[in-house]
Parts: sequence; C-alpha cells; structure tokens
Amino acid sequence: MQLEIVSPERVLLKGEVESVTVPGIDGTFQILNNHAPIVSVLEKGFVRFKLTGEITEEYKGNFFKGNKEEFTLEISGGVIEMNNNKAIVLVD
Repeated sequence: MQLEIVSPERVLLKGEVESVTVPGIDGTFQILNNHAPIVSVLEKGFVRFKLTGEITEEYKGNFFKGNKEEFTLEISGGVIEMNNNKAIVLVD
C-alpha cells in the first residue's frame, strides 16, 4: 500500500509499505494492505511503518529505525485517512 506522511512544513515520506501503526484516540491500531476505508484522529505517540523497499535519502533523516526493520516518527497529533490502498497521515 502507498503511505504519505505530511507535516505542515513538508512531505516526510512517500513510499510503499507493508503496514503502518498509528496512535488513534481510542488506542493504537495497525493498517495493512487492502484495509477498509477509514478516517481517524491521532493523538500524541508514534507512527511506525515497515517499508517494502529501502527508504530514500530524501526521507531518511525524518525517522529513526526501530526493531523489526520498522521506521518510527514521534507525533503530537494528527489525522489518518485510508482509501483505495493509500494511507495519508497528516501530522502536527
């Protein structure tokens, strides 16, 4: 699935991922390929994702690498929309 992570200043990531985990207001949840359409408000926490390939140099400095080949971004809040196998995360 396609994942875009966008802050008010710039695009932090555009890439193909296996999964994305986000801190929803009702708890952390994971989105996988072909997930049903969803829109959710995000609270302070961590966005974690696993790329299907390598992260490009353009985006590499925006994230830190965690366990299991996952990349992580700390956020103070935001919104996620999943539709047509594309997830867009707008972060604060």
